[in-house]
Amino acid sequence: MQDCIFCKIASGDIPADTVFEDDHVIAFRDLNPQAPSHTLVIPRKHIATLNDMQPEDEVILGRMYGAARAIAVQEGIADAGYRTVVNCNEAGGQSVFHVHLHLLGGRMMHWPPG
Repeated sequence: MQDCIFCKIASGDIPADTVFEDDHVIAFRDLNPQAPSHTLVIPRKHIATLNDMQPEDEVILGRMYGAARAIAVQEGIADAGYRTVVNCNEAGGQSVFHVHLHLLGGRMMHWPPG
Protein backbone atom coordinates (compact mmCIF):
# COMPACT_ATOMS: atom_id res chain seq x y z
CA MET A 1 0.00 0.00 0.00
CA GLN A 2 1.60 3.23 -1.15
CA ASP A 3 0.14 5.46 1.55
CA CYS A 4 0.44 3.05 4.51
CA ILE A 5 2.91 4.40 7.07
CA PHE A 6 3.66 0.91 8.43
CA CYS A 7 4.37 -0.40 4.90
CA LYS A 8 6.80 2.50 4.49
CA ILE A 9 8.50 1.59 7.78
CA ALA A 10 8.66 -2.09 6.78
CA SER A 11 10.26 -1.18 3.43
CA GLY A 12 12.76 1.21 5.05
CA ASP A 13 11.32 4.31 3.37
CA ILE A 14 10.52 5.82 6.79
CA PRO A 15 13.04 5.38 9.62
CA ALA A 16 11.99 3.78 12.90
CA ASP A 17 13.67 2.71 16.11
CA THR A 18 13.75 -0.94 15.08
CA VAL A 19 14.23 -3.54 17.83
CA PHE A 20 13.59 -6.75 15.86
CA GLU A 21 13.21 -7.83 12.27
CA ASP A 22 13.20 -10.93 10.13
CA ASP A 23 11.86 -11.83 6.69
CA HIS A 24 8.23 -11.74 7.88
CA VAL A 25 7.90 -9.14 10.64
CA ILE A 26 9.51 -5.95 11.89
CA ALA A 27 9.19 -4.39 15.35
CA PHE A 28 9.88 -0.83 16.41
CA ARG A 29 9.31 1.46 19.37
CA ASP A 30 5.96 3.26 19.44
CA LEU A 31 6.25 7.04 18.97
CA ASN A 32 3.51 7.58 21.57
CA PRO A 33 4.41 5.00 24.25
CA GLN A 34 1.74 3.97 26.72
CA ALA A 35 4.20 2.10 28.95
CA PRO A 36 7.94 2.29 29.67
CA SER A 37 8.41 -0.41 27.04
CA HIS A 38 5.98 -0.09 24.09
CA THR A 39 6.86 -1.81 20.84
CA LEU A 40 4.78 -2.37 17.71
CA VAL A 41 5.21 -5.65 15.85
CA ILE A 42 3.96 -5.60 12.26
CA PRO A 43 3.96 -8.03 9.36
CA ARG A 44 5.92 -6.95 6.31
CA LYS A 45 2.88 -7.95 4.26
CA HIS A 46 0.09 -5.37 4.27
CA ILE A 47 -3.02 -6.73 5.96
CA ALA A 48 -5.40 -3.93 6.96
CA THR A 49 -7.19 -5.61 9.90
CA LEU A 50 -7.55 -9.00 11.54
CA ASN A 51 -10.82 -9.28 9.60
CA ASP A 52 -8.81 -9.13 6.36
CA MET A 53 -6.51 -12.02 7.24
CA GLN A 54 -6.75 -15.05 4.98
CA PRO A 55 -6.10 -18.62 6.16
CA GLU A 56 -2.60 -18.49 4.65
CA ASP A 57 -1.89 -15.35 6.74
CA GLU A 58 -2.52 -17.06 10.07
CA VAL A 59 1.12 -18.08 10.38
CA ILE A 60 2.01 -14.37 10.32
CA LEU A 61 0.16 -13.79 13.59
CA GLY A 62 2.22 -16.58 15.15
CA ARG A 63 5.41 -14.94 13.89
CA MET A 64 4.27 -11.64 15.43
CA TYR A 65 3.75 -13.28 18.83
CA GLY A 66 7.07 -15.11 18.57
CA ALA A 67 8.77 -11.79 17.92
CA ALA A 68 6.93 -10.23 20.88
CA ARG A 69 8.21 -12.98 23.17
CA ALA A 70 11.79 -12.46 21.95
CA ILE A 71 11.51 -8.68 22.38
CA ALA A 72 10.08 -9.08 25.90
CA VAL A 73 13.16 -11.11 26.84
CA GLN A 74 15.46 -8.58 25.12
CA GLU A 75 13.75 -5.66 26.91
CA GLY A 76 13.95 -7.40 30.31
CA ILE A 77 10.17 -7.44 30.83
CA ALA A 78 9.44 -11.14 30.21
CA ASP A 79 9.77 -12.36 33.79
CA ALA A 80 7.76 -9.54 35.37
CA GLY A 81 5.08 -9.76 32.69
CA TYR A 82 3.80 -7.82 29.73
CA ARG A 83 0.68 -7.28 27.67
CA THR A 84 0.07 -7.87 23.97
CA VAL A 85 -2.84 -6.19 22.19
CA VAL A 86 -4.16 -6.33 18.64
CA ASN A 87 -6.92 -3.80 17.95
CA CYS A 88 -9.37 -4.34 15.09
CA ASN A 89 -11.17 -1.50 13.34
CA GLU A 90 -12.05 1.93 14.70
CA ALA A 91 -14.34 0.88 17.57
CA GLY A 92 -11.65 -1.59 18.65
CA GLY A 93 -9.08 1.21 18.87
CA GLN A 94 -7.21 0.60 15.61
CA SER A 95 -5.85 3.87 14.21
CA VAL A 96 -3.37 2.57 11.60
CA PHE A 97 -4.97 0.11 9.22
CA HIS A 98 -2.08 -2.35 8.96
CA VAL A 99 -2.32 -5.23 11.43
CA HIS A 100 -0.01 -4.58 14.37
CA LEU A 101 0.59 -6.02 17.80
CA HIS A 102 1.31 -3.73 20.74
CA LEU A 103 3.83 -5.13 23.23
CA LEU A 104 3.60 -3.17 26.50
CA GLY A 105 5.56 -3.67 29.70
CA GLY A 106 7.72 -2.13 32.36
CA ARG A 107 4.76 -1.19 34.59
CA MET A 108 1.74 -2.83 36.20
CA MET A 109 -1.05 -3.39 33.69
CA HIS A 110 -4.62 -2.87 34.88
CA TRP A 111 -7.88 -4.54 33.91
CA PRO A 112 -10.13 -3.70 32.23
CA PRO A 113 -7.82 -1.85 29.84
CA GLY A 114 -10.30 0.76 28.59
